Amino acid sequence: MNSKLSLSALSNHLWEAANILRGPVDAADFKTYIFPLLFFKRISDVHDDEHQAALEAYGGDEEAALFPENYRFQIPEGCHWRDVREKTTNVGQALQTAFRGIEQTNPHTLYGIFGDAAWTNKERLSDALLRDLIEHFSALSLGNEDAKADILGNAYEYLIKKFADATNKKAGEFYTPRSVVRLMVNILDPQEGESIYDPACGTGGMLLEAIHHVDEKHGDVRKLWGKLFGQEKNLTTSAIARMNLFLHGSADFQIVRGDTLRSPAFFTGDDLATFDCVIANPPFSLEKWGEEVWASDPFGRNFAGLPPAKSGDFAWVQHMVKSMAAKRGRMAVVLPHGALFRMGKEGAIREKLLGMDLVEAVIGLGSNLFYGTGLAACILVLRQRKEARLRNKIVIIDASKEFKTGRAQNELLPEHVDRITQWYREAKDVESRVRVVDLDEIAENDFNLNIPRYVEPEATGDVLSVDEAMAQLRESADAAFAAEERLVAILKREGLLLS
Repeated sequence: MNSKLSLSALSNHLWEAANILRGPVDAADFKTYIFPLLFFKRISDVHDDEHQAALEAYGGDEEAALFPENYRFQIPEGCHWRDVREKTTNVGQALQTAFRGIEQTNPHTLYGIFGDAAWTNKERLSDALLRDLIEHFSALSLGNEDAKADILGNAYEYLIKKFADATNKKAGEFYTPRSVVRLMVNILDPQEGESIYDPACGTGGMLLEAIHHVDEKHGDVRKLWGKLFGQEKNLTTSAIARMNLFLHGSADFQIVRGDTLRSPAFFTGDDLATFDCVIANPPFSLEKWGEEVWASDPFGRNFAGLPPAKSGDFAWVQHMVKSMAAKRGRMAVVLPHGALFRMGKEGAIREKLLGMDLVEAVIGLGSNLFYGTGLAACILVLRQRKEARLRNKIVIIDASKEFKTGRAQNELLPEHVDRITQWYREAKDVESRVRVVDLDEIAENDFNLNIPRYVEPEATGDVLSVDEAMAQLRESADAAFAAEERLVAILKREGLLLS
């Protein structure tokens, strides 16, 4: 393949790698195998680049060129891509040995990053199939010169989306459509130097979009290094998130595998760590989310009440509220619409949050935007310190018509994202789209946030004037009288009605 890979060429080549697996491996598991191989090839090729640069810097001194400081990641002897490529039998074992060797040699950055796939299962991954995969990847040069971080990262994102498209129902567990992510990041507007946290980070898309946002606003993305944090329960997904950030060129971040609601990962002393921007698309109405722990939560995350056992929506919300920095902290979370109006325990929590004047905006999205569900969702925006003009008020936005209809799934286009962002930022009434509502009115509605209560839907038919309506009424009455006269005449003629 030619040097200086284009995004389209690299993306197509990666998708062909997935096709090699088709048959023996279920589509839902493609990512488990393709992403580790891609990352392995990348760090091996970059290691070769770094070795060559070190040789040149040290005048050909091989011993000096091997100093660890010359390399971002260490690759121990026998664990390079070319070492595995030489194997003709027990290829899966060779891969597994290489992966564990690299992880153990880079414990602070790469430990566990290759996941726990069963590479030695020859019924699924025969030596011939793995050799085909390795030769397919070997056709690519993924060093720094041939595959820039932005190209490689974008191709990686392309592959994540392709896998999501291929496994629609399961994709919601790890992938949020990028247009929705962009909308949420636009709303939070992270700045250089701010900390960003996703407690249900999936494949890391929201953290990456925050980096892109800062870069587009001409900020210094290097000031985000060390300030990106995520937690993800699924081992494979958390590993993909870490690979994703590395392949996009991120230099310093923390992605921790774990159950956020039961065992949060980030602390300052004995308290939960707090962040400037908190953003998440947690699993909708999660059952068995950890109610038994929250009954006496040591971190005080039940400050507004204990959510019901069968729905963890407001557990995520309260965790995120406790994770917001004191002054400039803000958060955006995707929730099912039911979280806006369900009563009982959730209604009580909603009332408490509204009473604290933390809720800044409610944005209703269109249907069928998310993988795995055709239901419409909403975005809840909370802020520790609201603008003076919005105190004791909430911006309620009906964006349910803002999408492009797709065959399998609807899509937010850039113009939709821009329009919704503008409505949020301007915080002004827009007929049938936006209302800025006083908390007193919401209290009169028992703290129900169901959007149609506040934003009247756009009339679908023609609106008549009073004169036009009266004219139509007269015409209908005349027609009714005429029909009655015809019926009377027929009945008389047939002798069924006396004169």
